[in-house]
Amino acid sequence: MKDVKMKAVSERAIKSLGLMLGMLGTLCLMSVTHLAFAMPLTVPQIQTVTTNTLRYKCSSGNSLTVQYMNTKNQQSFALLSVDGRKMLFVNVLAASGAKYVGDHYTWWTKGPEGSLTDDTADPNAAPMLAGCKTGT
Repeated sequence: MKDVKMKAVSERAIKSLGLMLGMLGTLCLMSVTHLAFAMPLTVPQIQTVTTNTLRYKCSSGNSLTVQYMNTKNQQSFALLSVDGRKMLFVNVLAASGAKYVGDHYTWWTKGPEGSLTDDTADPNAAPMLAGCKTGT
């Protein structure tokens, strides 16, 4: 009799565990699906006045497309991909040229040329992308 009760308890525990794992799997799938179909970023309080998309050819042979946005409240942004991630960079104070910062990266332009650096890399390390020029 005791063995029958233990078997029934074990079967219920296994069914409960299976149900919990199934629910966890469903939640994980839902979160991944949500990420895959995320809506574009919009901030209605910040109104874009001008948008300009430039394509850069870098000295390494890589190319980079950057979308620049200027807003009604005098802010400037740059949208570009870094390591496969589309990232929004914010314009910050620079002694010369235009400097944009996003996460731990800096996109710095002066005239038609720009470079992308990883701010967490060794200070003596070469930029991730250098000699990037438009119009070539």
